[in-house]
Amino acid sequence: MTPSAILDDGDVVYEPKTDDQPSPKSAILHRHIHHNPITVVGASGNYLELSNGQKILDATGGAAVSCLGHGHPRVREAIIQQMNNVSYCHSLFFGTLAGEGLGEELVNSTGGQMSKAFIVSSGSEAMEASMKLARQFFLESTPAQPRRTKFIARKESYHGTTLGSLAMSGHLVRRAPFEPMLSDGVSRVSACNAYRGVREGEKIEQYVARLAQELDDEFVRVEADTVCAFVAEPVVGAALGCVPSVPGYFRAMKDICDKYGALLIFDEVMSGMGRTGTLHAWEQEGVVPDIQTIGKGLGGGYAPVAGLLIGHKVVRALEGGSGAFAHGQTYQGHPIACAAALEVQRIIREQNLVENVRRMGGILSSQLKRGLGEHPHVGDIRGRGLFWGIEFVRDKATKEPFDPKDLVAMGIHEKGLQPEYNLSIYPGTGSVDGRTGDHVLLAPAYNTTESDIKLIADITVKVIEDFFAEFHA
Repeated sequence: MTPSAILDDGDVVYEPKTDDQPSPKSAILHRHIHHNPITVVGASGNYLELSNGQKILDATGGAAVSCLGHGHPRVREAIIQQMNNVSYCHSLFFGTLAGEGLGEELVNSTGGQMSKAFIVSSGSEAMEASMKLARQFFLESTPAQPRRTKFIARKESYHGTTLGSLAMSGHLVRRAPFEPMLSDGVSRVSACNAYRGVREGEKIEQYVARLAQELDDEFVRVEADTVCAFVAEPVVGAALGCVPSVPGYFRAMKDICDKYGALLIFDEVMSGMGRTGTLHAWEQEGVVPDIQTIGKGLGGGYAPVAGLLIGHKVVRALEGGSGAFAHGQTYQGHPIACAAALEVQRIIREQNLVENVRRMGGILSSQLKRGLGEHPHVGDIRGRGLFWGIEFVRDKATKEPFDPKDLVAMGIHEKGLQPEYNLSIYPGTGSVDGRTGDHVLLAPAYNTTESDIKLIADITVKVIEDFFAEFHA
């Protein structure tokens, strides 16, 4: 099977059309116009049923989304019940019990650290909203700070596909076609990536101090009183392949933000809501963000839903100012999406699934490192909870990446889909510099069992071993 053109969420390598590659008969503009995706005709638990008869073990929950697997009866019933009550109402005029229930569930889950929730339909929308909310916070602070319009984010990051969220992102390939349209009000500093960032002989404390100084210098360079916020993923997902921060990193970054009066925004769309072993990824960092975006694990894929969790300081500014967030969307707080997300979160809490994420994550980590730790083309295995990435290198000693044209990550993904494996692995690229670097992600459902995890690990090891046994650059 020849690797196709789509490498990652939003990342496309354009492949020329040839005479033996006729246009498919589809009314949908798929991610690649010359390739129809395989059709899923059914899904249950951890498995996807395909139109060609295959049954695929979904080891990634799509893009780390299906945290309860597929077809959970309680979530299905909650959606049906909400449809029987009300399917839609405009949030400018009305509220719903589902929306209020979800907000209360989310705020309570932070132990009082966050004040309010704002519910939208996608992670990109959540990032857009967080940018506008940060700006409005400074306009309504006392005294007002209207010069604050800029943001500092990180290289090799991904925060969304809309123009604002893409401008926040540092992933070069995804930005490239739209660069002239993107805001120049976002600058970037280095990501916290110990595998590629720590210098020879450098201690972790020294690495943190160096990154903190880089952020401090960037505040000074762009004029600190023009910066709204520093934006980062606690565990970098698709762009770097499940890279966690090193101990003390976010405490140091928060101190720099406080020094210059800027907000701290955590993008937890992919790494939050239990995925990394605590319900909120910031619980492992020793800091609380001022604004937090959430998404994928919020609703588990049962409805398009994402949102913000907003700190007390930001809410107090609105309460003392206009009293309103100058932002709204047609499907904001959609009742069915809220009902689905609320039931997903109740199940996670009632069944103590975050604890299961930690236990199963430990097993997955040990199994992957045992099977692939010495592989000559596996450079790093990293992650937290049930969020693990494997980075591939041409040379293990020098960490030299493969040429992007080799399509290593996508090749491994497509290898996994072959009938002898029947495994879906999430491919990603750009883990070195936004252009080069291949990695894959594993993100099983929170309710997976030990036997599920061992099966996923065994097949993943086999797929990678067989791919490289046949690989010719």
